[in-house]
Amino acid sequence: MSRAQISALVFGVGGFGALVAATASNEWKVTTRASSVITATWVYQGLWMNCAGNALGSFHCRPHFTIFKVEGYIQACRGLMIAAVSLGFFGSIFALFGMKCTKVGGSDKAKAKMACLAGIVFILSGLCSMTSCSLYANKITSEFFDPYYVEQKYELGAALFIGWAGASLCIIGGIIFCFSISDNSKTPRMGYVYNGATSVLSSRTKYHGGEGDLKPTNPSKQFDKNAYV
Repeated sequence: MSRAQISALVFGVGGFGALVAATASNEWKVTTRASSVITATWVYQGLWMNCAGNALGSFHCRPHFTIFKVEGYIQACRGLMIAAVSLGFFGSIFALFGMKCTKVGGSDKAKAKMACLAGIVFILSGLCSMTSCSLYANKITSEFFDPYYVEQKYELGAALFIGWAGASLCIIGGIIFCFSISDNSKTPRMGYVYNGATSVLSSRTKYHGGEGDLKPTNPSKQFDKNAYV
């Protein structure tokens, strides 16, 4: 069992879970909360819904009803995150087949190719998520620091940091999987052959028969009446 592959699988699956959470989250960007405790209201938006809440604990979410009225960068981020989640799912499947501790996947050479494929898929998944989160964050920061932008300004939401963390985990896991090919080729799986049990008497006979002029001893002569006293 390879520790490198186990750690790569943990990184990859953990990053895949983070990508799913970031894609489903509605906190990709949030407004700055007011200083008043009672009248404080804020708006937070995601790839699929726009939500509003206040300090009293009430909130309301409204999904994007039509895809044609959604801004272009949001549609691009949607596509990239869906691709990242899909690639992460297939990367996890390939990783399970490519690990040495599993009985599926064929020979060691086939498992090495499968592990390399899983590493590449994980890296692509991380790059898709990294690109999506960076594109969304760049749009938020450019509007926030633009003095001529008069509409509502937003700040970075928690989903962006979750997406960046998941992308980093997927990339690290993919790199470890790609480097685990050498480990697969150097330490092949060991096979054990069962030759059956040999009796002590036969081994003792072979030992005495192989020494020069010594002849096999008769087992009946080794035991006399005194042996049972």
